[in-house]
Amino acid sequence: MPKSTALFTEQEIRLARYAKALSHPARVYIMEYLVKNANRCFYSGTISDELPIARSTLSQHLSALKDAGLIKGEINSPFIRYCIQQDNWDETKQLFTNLFV
Repeated sequence: MPKSTALFTEQEIRLARYAKALSHPARVYIMEYLVKNANRCFYSGTISDELPIARSTLSQHLSALKDAGLIKGEINSPFIRYCIQQDNWDETKQLFTNLFV
């Protein structure tokens, strides 16, 4: 482990990763959209219809959220359906709650 991260707990590192993934308004919107529809998965085209951004930009935002573990993508070639990664989302909420207590 690099020396700089040895100073931080695993929880602090995970919280920072989640916070970074949520650091753009489009990503916050995407998460809100998925959370409001938590029992469903959506294709990127459906999400794209909700946001006035280019599909390539949406793809970058979805990738950032997926890389952080906040969402998962289910491949149904040639499309990908996106859903909340519920365990990580629950952890994110708890870590933020602990931060602000």
